[in-house]
Amino acid sequence: MFYYVLKYVLLGPLLRLVFRPRIEGLEHVPTSGAAIVAGNHLSFSDHFLMPAILKRRITFLAKAEYFTGPGVKGRLTAYFFRSAGQIPVDRSGKEAGQAAIREGLGVLSKDELLGIYPEGTRSHDGRLYKGKVGVAVMALRAQVPVIPCAMIGTFEAQPPGKVIPNIHPVGIRFGKPLDFSRYQGMEDEKAVLRAITDEIMYAILNLSGQEYVDQYAAVAKKEEAARKAAEKKAEKEQRERKFPRMPLS
Repeated sequence: MFYYVLKYVLLGPLLRLVFRPRIEGLEHVPTSGAAIVAGNHLSFSDHFLMPAILKRRITFLAKAEYFTGPGVKGRLTAYFFRSAGQIPVDRSGKEAGQAAIREGLGVLSKDELLGIYPEGTRSHDGRLYKGKVGVAVMALRAQVPVIPCAMIGTFEAQPPGKVIPNIHPVGIRFGKPLDFSRYQGMEDEKAVLRAITDEIMYAILNLSGQEYVDQYAAVAKKEEAARKAAEKKAEKEQRERKFPRMPLS
C-alpha cells in the first residue's frame, strides 16, 4: 500500500513536477508477466524516478546498507525502503551474490518486474562500468526478457554525496527487450554469462551515451579512494617540508 501512496500521492507527482523527466521507449516494458529491467546507476534518485514513471510496480534489489544504518535517520531509511517493497542485498562475498539471485528469482516467480543495476553500485564519476553476471543468471533461470534502461542526467541532478537534488533535466530511455532463450540451460557456463552481461551493458551504453570502462565500479571506487588518499598524504608531507614544525624550547 505504501508503495502506491508514494507513487501516486507523495513522491511520484513531486518528482514529475520538479524534474519533468523525458521518457522514451516506455512501450518496450511489458504490461504483464515477469521481466528484468536492467539499468545504469548514476544517482540515489534513480530508485524513485523510474518507479514514478512506470505503470507497473517494480521491485529493486537495494543494498543492505540502506536497511542497517544507525540512528533515527537509519531507521527511517530502512522503514522507507521496506515499505516501498525493496529487497535488501548484502553485496559482500560470493554467497551474498547467490542470496541476491534467489531474492530476484522470487520476485520474477510472481510475474513481477525486477529492477537491477548490473554495475552493482552507483557510478562515482558518471561513466558506465562493467556489469556483474547475476543479471544473466536470473534471466536464464527465470526464462524472462531483459529490458535495458538508461537514466540520463541524474548524475548531474544528484551526484554522490549530495542530499538535496539540483533542478536538472533528466531522461529515462527503455530499449527493446533482449531475448536470451538461445542460451537456455547454459546458466552455469561462465563464458555464456559474461557474453549475456556484456550484451546487456552494450545495450545500456547505446541508450545512455556514457563512456564505458571495462572494470568493475567497486574496484574503480577503491582505486580512486586510494589515489586521493595518497595525494592528500603527499600534500601534507610537502607542507611539512616547506613549513617544518619548530621544536618547543
